[in-house]
Amino acid sequence: MAPSDVVAVPSQPYWDEAIWEELLAYIEEERVIPIIGPASFTVANEGKQTSLESYVAERLVLRLGLPPDLLPPTPTLNEVVSLYLRRNGRREAVYPRIRDIVREAAFTPPKVLRQLAEIRHFNLFVTTAFDQLLEAAINYVRFGGKTGTQTIAYAPNKIQDLEKPAGVGLKRPTVYYLFGRMSALPTFPISDEDLLEFLCALQSESLRPTHLFDELEKNHLLIVGGTFSDWVARMFLRNAKRRRLSDPREVLEILADDRSGKDPGLVAFLGNFSPRTKIFHAGAEAFVEALSKQWRQRFGATDGAEPTQWALPLIEMPEGALFISYAREDLDAARTLKSALDAAGFSVWFDLDQLGPGDTFGQKIQDYVRRCSLFLPLLSRNTEARSEGFFRREWNYALDRDKGIDESSPFIVPIAIDDNLQLATLPQRFRDINITKLPGGLASPDFIERLKRIGGRQ
Repeated sequence: MAPSDVVAVPSQPYWDEAIWEELLAYIEEERVIPIIGPASFTVANEGKQTSLESYVAERLVLRLGLPPDLLPPTPTLNEVVSLYLRRNGRREAVYPRIRDIVREAAFTPPKVLRQLAEIRHFNLFVTTAFDQLLEAAINYVRFGGKTGTQTIAYAPNKIQDLEKPAGVGLKRPTVYYLFGRMSALPTFPISDEDLLEFLCALQSESLRPTHLFDELEKNHLLIVGGTFSDWVARMFLRNAKRRRLSDPREVLEILADDRSGKDPGLVAFLGNFSPRTKIFHAGAEAFVEALSKQWRQRFGATDGAEPTQWALPLIEMPEGALFISYAREDLDAARTLKSALDAAGFSVWFDLDQLGPGDTFGQKIQDYVRRCSLFLPLLSRNTEARSEGFFRREWNYALDRDKGIDESSPFIVPIAIDDNLQLATLPQRFRDINITKLPGGLASPDFIERLKRIGGRQ
């Protein structure tokens, strides 16, 4: 413990009711960013409530065939992974198992996340969890269950940032996965070592998502359900504010979780050096419940029992997604393929009349082809019969980009969804590549594995 930490903890609690008025005013001005941690909610496990991490860790022990007697009664995910690695397990084998455990559980978005999603003044959400329940909650509350939330996932080896200029306003609700998003690939931390790598990268000027941290610096922060230890919490706040925490600043930070108020070292540090950081001692769920009540009273919101229908905006392509190109007549096959790839953990995009016609449409599609990780053209009797169609323009965009890609790094992955196609009408480059047969767009396990090997990822 540092010498500064032994200073007496202030006798008065940090929190008082007067803060609500100040906080609600900031929320109304859209100057508050919620940072949602994995301890913000619990899930049901055999009649008991537990954290999602504990739920995953318990089942991962069985999936990895680990002896339970070598672990604590309620192991953490880090403890399970550490034991597996000590027994010469492959780190890469853990990720698909975690993904499958969460997907098989099919948890519905918990109340606390739905309450946060209901606050329409929140448009940028940052999550330090890897699960997609916050994203699902926003889709449920604001889009009636349809996919309308933009997602951005950070990883030290794949830096994704908010679009510039970040402060002008987001077109639609955005969830930023600060510590990666669940995937069958190693894109999120599953151990303390992984978390350390993420934290070090976020401190690096070259690896930090600059626009996101610009927003964290100038806005008020609600850190709900965080699992940061004392010193990690200090470092996170310092990095977010990019200045000494004792320096005067107008913006505030609120910590609402079950551990910060019980840590005398952290409480003393914040009381001495960061007076604009407040602790809500009753925990994450109580804080969100109180916030939701206050917000409804002020802005006349509904009780949240039914989804609030928002106009569905244009669906942007996530960075590095798989791009499915198809003729309009083959929409059903495109949907079938997309569903299978979604279920396998890929990020997938295809145009579903979300974009308008004209030059803007063409420019967006060209940009998407330039940014996608793999280009999947669906070949069919319909594409053969049509000598003209927008899908052919997409093909040309892909062929143009392919010219600058090393042949050992596949980019175009042609897929035949009909039998007995006459390949003579295809571009020569398509004919040079091994064409995969997926009748009706039904993806085979071998095809899924091939995509994983050649670099399509979430």
